[in-house]
Amino acid sequence: MNYRRLGKTELMVSEIGFGAEWMERKTAEEVAATTQRFAQAGVNILDCWMAEPEVRSNLGAAIAGDRDHWIIQGHIGSTWQNGQYVRTRDMDRVKPAFEDLLARLGTDHVELGMIHYVDALEEFDAIMNGPFIAYVRELLASGAIEHVGLSTHSPEVARAAALSGEIEAIMFSVNPAFDMMPATSDLDALFGTYDAGLEGMEPARAELYATCEREDVGITVMKGYAGGRLLTEESSPFGVALTPVQCIHYALTRPAVASIMVGAANEAHVDDALAYETATEEERDYASVLANAPRHAYFGQCTYCGHCAPCAAHIDIALVNKFYDLAAAQPRVPASVQAHYEALGATAADCIACEECESRCPFGVKIADRMTKAAALFGR
Repeated sequence: MNYRRLGKTELMVSEIGFGAEWMERKTAEEVAATTQRFAQAGVNILDCWMAEPEVRSNLGAAIAGDRDHWIIQGHIGSTWQNGQYVRTRDMDRVKPAFEDLLARLGTDHVELGMIHYVDALEEFDAIMNGPFIAYVRELLASGAIEHVGLSTHSPEVARAAALSGEIEAIMFSVNPAFDMMPATSDLDALFGTYDAGLEGMEPARAELYATCEREDVGITVMKGYAGGRLLTEESSPFGVALTPVQCIHYALTRPAVASIMVGAANEAHVDDALAYETATEEERDYASVLANAPRHAYFGQCTYCGHCAPCAAHIDIALVNKFYDLAAAQPRVPASVQAHYEALGATAADCIACEECESRCPFGVKIADRMTKAAALFGR
């Protein structure tokens, strides 16, 4: 296992991390087996955002006796209310939820206290100027957290966090489907820039990576497989499948990235990811696969490029489509994706089917139809 410095935290983290979301609804024995498989391979960073009590307890039991091996990303603001996950900034909910996390993990501290899921600049500003950050500072002073981090899907929020001087690490969604937002449907022009650094990347995301590298803010990666969408030809927006090894290599070659949090439903999934450590350069090569993607791969597929904006109903169409694709790739809508979707100011159900956005889409996406499907999938 290779290890990388996580920015200014100075923590040395395994380049492959354990994203434990898939441990929900697993037995204690299954959680223990998966955790042990990661640990045996030298994986030493564990992300636990989940609020569900049983998965927290199962993870705590799985790392009992081996706590010093793990660098834990523990999330602040992820709560369990009335039998379901709720992201909140209500301090009467936030504080006991974090105390519960420590208790169930069987520890008195986590190395990274992650401000949980902030996807709007207004919310970020409110957090950094209110009681939430005051609580985080209290945790830092007491040693309950050793470093302050933040999780987000928004490059604008991530950049603001990196520039804040207080956020030391960022958990961010990184994969080629999210990063590469082409201005045209000319795939030759798009993929020909992969070997030229960040030129083919959506500007806000390119700027984020450069900012994090300059400010020495480390990135841990979520959604490295785009919710599994990149792993099959049918669901990939490129019309070709990537392997887990190729997805991992893409993430680890982004500036400032230290580790990719791999989700694993079983030990076989763990081994699929661990294969990266012994993979050849040819096996890691994602660029040639994407360069040979069929020209029609993008037609009819949302690339989250945002050219559809503005929306008369104020829907963030690109983000709704991203959440829809992530959810549709799973047997059931993940609680985290449902919560992220519901946090949007306007949802797919607000679509008035004017189809003005469709005239601006360079890839012929039937956006109104997708809004109908998203509204049905998410129930609003």
